[in-house]
Amino acid sequence: MCKSTSNKRLPKASNFNPFSAYLYPMAHLVLVPTPIGNLEDITLRAIRILKESDYILAEDTRTSMKLMKHLDISKPLIAFHAHNEHKALGNTVQKIQASKMVSLISDAGTPGISDPGFLLVRACIDAGIKVECLPGPTAIIPALVGSGMSCDRFIFEGFLPHKKGRQTKFIELAEEERTVVLYESPHRLAKCMAQIEEFMGADRNVCVVREISKMFETFHRGTAADLKIYFDQNPPRGEIVVVIEGISKEEAKQKKKLERKK
Repeated sequence: MCKSTSNKRLPKASNFNPFSAYLYPMAHLVLVPTPIGNLEDITLRAIRILKESDYILAEDTRTSMKLMKHLDISKPLIAFHAHNEHKALGNTVQKIQASKMVSLISDAGTPGISDPGFLLVRACIDAGIKVECLPGPTAIIPALVGSGMSCDRFIFEGFLPHKKGRQTKFIELAEEERTVVLYESPHRLAKCMAQIEEFMGADRNVCVVREISKMFETFHRGTAADLKIYFDQNPPRGEIVVVIEGISKEEAKQKKKLERKK
């Protein structure tokens, strides 16, 4: 078991040689994706890792406890979430250094995407702790592939700013040739469609994906104008992913020509 390093300065990632032995070879953090809806989506490997972990870091221990009971896993659950991430980070890293294997899970999906997990991953890398991420459930890829839009090149924006910078971001994305994938909350979806219509064009193709892998999973495909009208009349519920078609190369060339003339 490794000694506590509370009085030692953690090495910076820039000074850490990835080809050398880990500073804490016994310590191991594993990011374990959990189901985003259908409990059958968890992998056999994920279940094994959770059972073999010394303890499990969870975004919400109450939510995770339900999954652990379903999987018949009895391991200590420790909270690590947005409300305690900065305060608990140093202490959490020290605990991992003194452990053999620790798992990190979010409420649903892959840890580190639109949640505080990335801070812990970065801190563990800086501290010379081995970090591993298992493949598994995520809302991004099923939404993108099921949208019918180009999957060759895409960007993921997570949740856009609520107020400051939101308009600027839409103006920026309006020039994007790649498919755009983002998360949106149900009560802001109609506003999101209106902003896509305003800044990207009423005829821009959009796919709104709701409740992936759950009983009421739906794919709404259409133009920004059509989907704005639909969601104004039918307020949505649940987890939502928005997929926006990028502009064509020809359209991008035409816009550049117009800008040059100005």
